[in-house]
Amino acid sequence: MSKPETKKALQLEALIREGTPEDAAAICELLRESFAEFVNDYTPEAFDIVTPPADEIAGRFEEGPIWVAAVGNEIVGTVSVLPEPDWLYIRSMAVSPRAQGMGIAANLLEKVERYGIESGYQTLFLYTTPFSKAAISLYKKFGFVHVRDTTADEWYGTPGVAMEKAIDANKK
Repeated sequence: MSKPETKKALQLEALIREGTPEDAAAICELLRESFAEFVNDYTPEAFDIVTPPADEIAGRFEEGPIWVAAVGNEIVGTVSVLPEPDWLYIRSMAVSPRAQGMGIAANLLEKVERYGIESGYQTLFLYTTPFSKAAISLYKKFGFVHVRDTTADEWYGTPGVAMEKAIDANKK
């Protein structure tokens, strides 16, 4: 299926799997498509950071897992994590505009949380932007809390929002 016909079809057919370096180009395109509506809200430098090139994404597979949501051969969602000493850092979370609202992001976050618990983490951490209202709403529904606002000086001229979620290792 090159283009999913309906959002209901996406919900029924989306398969969450661990990504591979061969997915890097598709993940790159998905990030660009998903963040395109915000291109004017980011500085050019910040937009380049949130939409890294395929070779940088391929290198991230050595840093931590990357998951994708696929409908047939089309990747419609992604998220990656970077293990850090104090938390599991979530980055590059995106769902294709065609697939938003169908629970794919929540399924990706559940996968991240299971991984965090199984890996012994007590905290999930992420950055988003104040103009990413739908993402902030999703994260809050998923139990993330606002930690602090970040200044534009901290992140390539674009202000941000730091959020975290405590996770329970007893849920294994």
